Amino acid sequence: MTDVPSPAARVRGRRPPQGDPVVDRALALLAAFDATHPALTLGELSRRSGIPTSSTLRLAGRLQAWGALERGADGRFTVGLRLWEVASLAPRARGLRQVAMPFLGDLEEVTRQHVLLAVREGGDAVLVERLSAHAAIPVLYQVGGRLPLHSTGVGLVLLAYADVDVQEEYLSRPLLHEPERVPVSEAALRRTLADVRREGLAHFRRRVPQPLVSVAAPVFDAQDRLAAALSVVVPEERADARLLGPAVRTAARAISRELGARRPLGR
Repeated sequence: MTDVPSPAARVRGRRPPQGDPVVDRALALLAAFDATHPALTLGELSRRSGIPTSSTLRLAGRLQAWGALERGADGRFTVGLRLWEVASLAPRARGLRQVAMPFLGDLEEVTRQHVLLAVREGGDAVLVERLSAHAAIPVLYQVGGRLPLHSTGVGLVLLAYADVDVQEEYLSRPLLHEPERVPVSEAALRRTLADVRREGLAHFRRRVPQPLVSVAAPVFDAQDRLAAALSVVVPEERADARLLGPAVRTAARAISRELGARRPLGR
């Protein structure tokens, strides 16, 4: 498999016969990294991307030269800082974060735990910001990571306010609560989503690795569309719904107003 097609193979409008375009293979290399695999050897990068080792080495070298990958003294590859710089320009996250940060800071100061801001991308929630106090409990998700819609507070909000066709496609899947790996009842999840829409808040409890509660609220944009979900994550023993619910809702309303939302913003 070569990266540059021969002259005979360069037929306008057609894919080179010897394999996927170079850009697809380069993206496959980047997609091989995730939260549990932040550093990969050449062999691991080859196996996880499904690209032969020789092509992996060549493509990784090009990505390293551009700054999308870095290679440590141990020979392992990691995502490069240049890629983070480019990703930080994404409009959906950048403008949202700039508006939301003061309100996230206020909420973190009040709760002294975790404050999360997430958007929906396909069938997942993507965490675009997280503020955490020094003594906050451990959480499973990092900024830039993907969260299951049915097993997180922000995810439930994003799913509850998604278009009906998105909800139906998602609910048609066999779902497991994470990280417990317990099957999800479709009927129970439908009731939960209806409750979220009615109350303008999601309450989610998780037992492992330690009991916690997440309270989340929707954030709307200037077109009155769902822009994001905001949540706090606290230890179960500190989860006072009388305080957390109004605090999260107030912060979400404030962010929505700054984004230009005009719709009624819940209770």
